[in-house]
Amino acid sequence: MKTRSRLHTLAAAALAVAALAPMNTPSHAAPATPATASCPAILQHRFDRLQDEKPQDLCQYAGQVVLVVNTASYCGFTQQYKGLEELYRRYRDRGLVVLGFPSNDFGQQEPGSNQQIAEFCENTFGVQFPMFAKSHVRGPQANALFRQLAERTGTTPKWNFYKYLISRDGRTVLAYNSLTAPDSGSLRRDIERLLGS
Repeated sequence: MKTRSRLHTLAAAALAVAALAPMNTPSHAAPATPATASCPAILQHRFDRLQDEKPQDLCQYAGQVVLVVNTASYCGFTQQYKGLEELYRRYRDRGLVVLGFPSNDFGQQEPGSNQQIAEFCENTFGVQFPMFAKSHVRGPQANALFRQLAERTGTTPKWNFYKYLISRDGRTVLAYNSLTAPDSGSLRRDIERLLGS
């Protein structure tokens, strides 16, 4: 009986410790990807895909120029989805990928479910570039990629449709505010430069 009582006490203590342990990984993010020589550290993350919430390894985009954008469906900048899709289609054969991260962090302008967001993006703008499940992109709850982007550039998203451009080797990370449209000359020049490097 003493042994059984001791086991129950140990089990209860273990559960209490587990309950108090901080949750470093948001519920929408899968565990971090192990470091690999061919995948830059900034891409060593996994996130659920928007459409079916299946985990996706960002290392699949290693060697490409990556444009990361935090998006929202009910924003004055939402029309940028069209330009982002045009950028993706224009440059994807040369190695550009656009990654969309819906977020409700600014003005509560992304209130819907992942399924609603996916349907809106596809039906309204014909979005085909990869999109990921809704998450936080600023503050202590920001997803791991956006925390790393903020560290690398010294700037966090100030509103929806903030943009980060990552070079093929992950060493260069550039930031652009929401006013920088997808057809902006400066953004396109930087994309062309990084695609050529």
